[in-house]
Order: sequence, then structure tokens, then C-alpha cells
Amino acid sequence: MAEFNNGPRGGGNDRGGNDRRGGGNDRRGGNDRNKENDSRTGDSDLKEKVVAINRVAKVVKGGRRFSFSAIVVVGDGNGTVGYGLGKANEVTDAIAKGIDDAKKNLVKVPLYKHTVPHVMEGKYSGGFVLVQPAAAGTGVIAGGAMRAVFESAGIKDVLAKSKGSSNPHNVVKATFDALLKMRDPMQIAQARGITLAQVFNG
Repeated sequence: MAEFNNGPRGGGNDRGGNDRRGGGNDRRGGNDRNKENDSRTGDSDLKEKVVAINRVAKVVKGGRRFSFSAIVVVGDGNGTVGYGLGKANEVTDAIAKGIDDAKKNLVKVPLYKHTVPHVMEGKYSGGFVLVQPAAAGTGVIAGGAMRAVFESAGIKDVLAKSKGSSNPHNVVKATFDALLKMRDPMQIAQARGITLAQVFNG
């Protein structure tokens, strides 16, 4: 009787659901890997830069509640750039929300030989910036918030100065205001019917 009772249990374990469960785990793991690969390939050309993280304390009956806000700049290094603001109870969640918001607000800015086409001023609230082109090899001469925007946009040589508020939110928005007001020299040359050299040399 003992041999008869042990047999079905052993056979049940050989057939047992362990093999099927293992196969299910393998299949689920494969799906997760495919989803991760799909998400990476979709956003692989955009690079993120965190400009500033601010901690906010809300006083409630039981004490203080801390939350975080992050302003993030994303760009492909070829003239496409955007900024976004994310708020959450954790720093990583705030940055992730900021990246998603920035990807929804991408804009195209004009470039000319890895610098800006001409001098331009930008203003937003208390922020006031001056942006002007620079010779090749100059580098990005700008502050932290402005530098993140220029590097994300692919601008390698530029001279910039912030003359107003040092609040990174205002500086970033003023920098975008200056970049969006710039005109593409190729479009100006085509509209006037002149060469690109005549646009700059008169």
C-alpha cells in the first residue's frame, strides 16, 4: 500500500504544475522585455537634462508633507528642444513627469553652423536673457539653466547672459522666448531672393 500511495504523488509532481508555471513565467518575462525595448527605441534620440529640483513643504494638521517639483529640458541635439515641469511626492516621479511634459512641448529652433543665427533678447516674467552667436570653438558661455537648453538644442558655440531673475523657471522660459523669436537665415535668403552670404554681409 505504501508503494501504491507514493507512486501517484511522485508522478503528479513530475507532471505537476511546476513545469507549466515555469513556462508561464518565461512567457511573461519575454513580454516585459519586448515592452522595455519598444519604449527605449521610441525615445532613444532625446536626451534629458534636469535643470532644478525644488522641495515644497505643506503644513497639515499632522505635521509637514513634502513634495518635489522638477523642471526638465529634453532635446535631440539637432534643433529640437522642449521643457516641462513635473510635481510628485518622490523626486524620481517628479522627474519622470517633467520628462513626459517636456516631450509634449517640443519646438524647433533655428541653428547656423552650431550657433544661433543672430543676436536676440528673451523675456519671461522677471527673467531677461541676451543670446548672441559666437565663433567656432568658443563653447557654451552661459549659466546652468541656459546651458541645459543650449546643449539639448545642439548649440555648441554661443554667448549668453542672464540679466534678470535667477529663478531657473524664468530663465529657461526666457531662453526659449529668445530662441523662438530667431529667424532662419535660409528662409530669409529665399524670401528676399539673395544669397546666404548677402544676408549676413549686407
